[in-house]
Amino acid sequence: MAGPTETTETTETTGAAGAAGAAGAAAPPYRVALVAFPGIRAFDVAVITEVWGTDRTDRGAPAFDLRRVAADGTTAVPMRGGLALHPDRPLDWLAEADLVVVPGLDDHLTPAPAPVLAALRRAHARGTTVAALCGGAFTLAQAGLLDDRRAITHWRLLDLLRTHHPRVTVVPDALFIEDDRIWTAAGTAAGIDLCLHLVRLAHGAEAAATIARSMVTAPFRTGTQAQFIEHPTHHADRDADALAAVREHALRRLDEPLTVADLAARAGMSPRSFARHFAAATGTTPLRWLLDQRIAAAQKLLERTDLPMPEVARRAGFGSEVTMRQHFAARLATSPRAYRAAFTGGSSPIAR
Repeated sequence: MAGPTETTETTETTGAAGAAGAAGAAAPPYRVALVAFPGIRAFDVAVITEVWGTDRTDRGAPAFDLRRVAADGTTAVPMRGGLALHPDRPLDWLAEADLVVVPGLDDHLTPAPAPVLAALRRAHARGTTVAALCGGAFTLAQAGLLDDRRAITHWRLLDLLRTHHPRVTVVPDALFIEDDRIWTAAGTAAGIDLCLHLVRLAHGAEAAATIARSMVTAPFRTGTQAQFIEHPTHHADRDADALAAVREHALRRLDEPLTVADLAARAGMSPRSFARHFAAATGTTPLRWLLDQRIAAAQKLLERTDLPMPEVARRAGFGSEVTMRQHFAARLATSPRAYRAAFTGGSSPIAR
């Protein structure tokens, strides 16, 4: 991908190939390597396995081939809580992978084995997309893959990453971020966000939504991790409930001309107060959130229907095809027609 992106706006991608191709029935399974070594977090292993290791082809999801890769392809990798991960491939399998994912760490300064670091460098040099969840950014930094690149990790670990890896440009307020085919994610649940986003890039919004529904989680979240740093007060909780109802109202009426003033009135707030509370709850502005939802709605219509472009634009709330095209260019670096054509042609932005 040509340059870094981050999820202060949720469905952002780069390059005309940002419109992912849906795999055809005859396409080979998408190959994902989970990199394992002592010290990796069981939660992140579970997330990776849930997203790419569960067969949901009967519900229309793509076929995946998830492999647990370790320096020794046969020895169990211990994890906290008495758990163990049994690898099924050696490190050289990374050469076969479409995507390499590194779990976070229980101790974020755990040194990864030298063969693992070398294998990660080789994978990235071959053009394979590499992703790390939470403290897995420290592993990529050990490998030198984050030198002079932007990265994110859990907000409590930002200073630690800066201190131990000063060449990394640490971004403080994203849920996940990409720089030169290297993805990093903020803490814990943001790993789920990143995994679903990677599915969305490779296979489309509907595939990601299918997996998200199965996991009973949101297909994507807006905003940044800044929204999770402060503890909410009772007033904030009450405001959040009102804002949630407003967001649900807006989602049911995306084809209508919604304004911030309209949404604020529904929440019983002034536009200024509404915008402030909305940003505190979601990490983004009401207009940016609304645009995210409209782009996501248009993506789904382009993937699932053959509706003409003006009708897609109308249903998604853009008003005109020209406006929709402008927002696709600004946010996805592609056009609606190219997005639809990518799905028809079965192309994918993550190179095999």
